[in-house]
Amino acid sequence: MRVAAVGDIHAGIEGDSADRLREGFEHLSDHADALLLAGDLTRCGEPPEAKVVADAVERTGVPAVAVLGNHDLHAGRGDEVVDILESAGMSVLEGRSAVLDLPGGRLGIAGDKGFGGGFAGACISEFGEEETKAFARHSIDTAARVEAALSTLDDAEARIALLHYSPVRDTLHGEPPELYPFLGSYLLAEAIDFAGADLVVHGHAHRGSERGMTPGGIRVRNVAQPVIRTAYRVFELR
Repeated sequence: MRVAAVGDIHAGIEGDSADRLREGFEHLSDHADALLLAGDLTRCGEPPEAKVVADAVERTGVPAVAVLGNHDLHAGRGDEVVDILESAGMSVLEGRSAVLDLPGGRLGIAGDKGFGGGFAGACISEFGEEETKAFARHSIDTAARVEAALSTLDDAEARIALLHYSPVRDTLHGEPPELYPFLGSYLLAEAIDFAGADLVVHGHAHRGSERGMTPGGIRVRNVAQPVIRTAYRVFELR
């Protein structure tokens, strides 16, 4: 199974976004059987920006699965963004899973934006002001959704966890350590290790590193476009 993945393409309605995406995805079907989009597809979450992405992805002719990122939710129009993407045939996941029948077999994708919270030894806890507890609860809830979504994919021959936020420190190296709590959460890695997966892809960390691994030994790849410096990265799952 050949799977292309990219995040943080930050499409806008001004400048060269449409041309850049069209050119970048032009020959995708020659290299991959599916496309995964790891959030921050738009600059500010405006519906016309989502339309730029939808048009470019629809032209690829391959099945596409996405999660939203923080930029896609900034304008408070996330439901409209999802509707536009799904009208182009994409599956947008938030605590849900999808199965694609690809030439190499059945690929299961568990998708969720994820959230921050930090990592063991330096993480937020559900204590104190309501605002702090709400932040911590959201981190806990998103990890639980990832675990539940992965658990529905027992019949898939390969399983990918598709996130926006990072589950490990490894792929954040290069970012200021002070930002780590806002870039990912160790709870995501715990959930993925418990449920099992063959690969994790995420974005969000523009100045991070590409390669990492969960404590349980599952490969993690940061596919934020500023990190991979190409239109997408292709993974082959055997």
